[in-house]
Amino acid sequence: MKPSSHKKVVLTGGSGFLGKFVLAKLKGEGFEQVFVPRSRDYDLCRREEVERLYADAQPEILIHLAATVGGIGANRDNPGRFFYENMAMGLHVIDEARRYGSLEKLVIVGTTCSYPKHASTPFHEEELWNGYPEETNAPYAIAKKALLVMAQGYGEQYGLHSIYLIPANLYGPGDNFDLQQSHVIPALIRKFVHAKEAASPSVEVWGTGNATREFLYVEDAADGIVSATLRYNGKDPVNLGTGSEIQIRDLVDEIRKQVGFEGEIVWNSSKPDGQPRRQLDVKKALREFGFQAQTDLKTGLAKTIEWYRETLSERQAAVSQT
Repeated sequence: MKPSSHKKVVLTGGSGFLGKFVLAKLKGEGFEQVFVPRSRDYDLCRREEVERLYADAQPEILIHLAATVGGIGANRDNPGRFFYENMAMGLHVIDEARRYGSLEKLVIVGTTCSYPKHASTPFHEEELWNGYPEETNAPYAIAKKALLVMAQGYGEQYGLHSIYLIPANLYGPGDNFDLQQSHVIPALIRKFVHAKEAASPSVEVWGTGNATREFLYVEDAADGIVSATLRYNGKDPVNLGTGSEIQIRDLVDEIRKQVGFEGEIVWNSSKPDGQPRRQLDVKKALREFGFQAQTDLKTGLAKTIEWYRETLSERQAAVSQT
């Protein structure tokens, strides 16, 4: 079953970092009836608000991107909030889909954090339950993983049709560059760009640099999500990624070189590394709905750095004019 472009789509989180690219991709595929609920109008943590969303929008497809997210520091500082808000939003979106009764397809986007801390690489979808997630992001990871169980259970008992996707760590233009909330790539870009501008002698980086990560450019992630929405109908989760990992130490060096920072790197090993390794097996996505990431890391980093510098220059120009 390939949904036709006349279908009504609700895209939660559609005004966020990933959501803006998914919205553009949907429009590119011809979907004209895409409703993006704003948090000020619909609080997805409240059941009655989600019920009202279904009643107002009358969707035939719902893509659930809305999430409370952050890097290691934000996860460590907000474990209760991250669990509750992600669990509550997904819980109500799924249960109200059942009560609504007219949803043809529900697309849930999970997180690579849900894999066990010491999972063997590359991470195969079948290994999702073979251990506990890395402790610093476990509340967030378990809340997101619980939604897979709920969706599968609702499929068996109520016939709710849903799919579940697990993207690698995302990055790209429009990401959150706030140092208290951001993930590793935007945090590093911000640190190095500002350090170069200020001619700082050094930049501090969290951890030892030994951990590895896999990064997926946001436009590629959007392509994978929309491709799965159109073409995938299985009940089992599917990874979205590049299939390549990079050591954080090498990532830091690449960003430093692209920014042009020539000072010292100071590794703060008192800060956590997070999960030791992350690399996804991505063969299933290619096999099931033809998805293959197109943007290599160096190219994606260059685009992201350029976007941040342009945005920073615009902000600085605006401030100077006030």
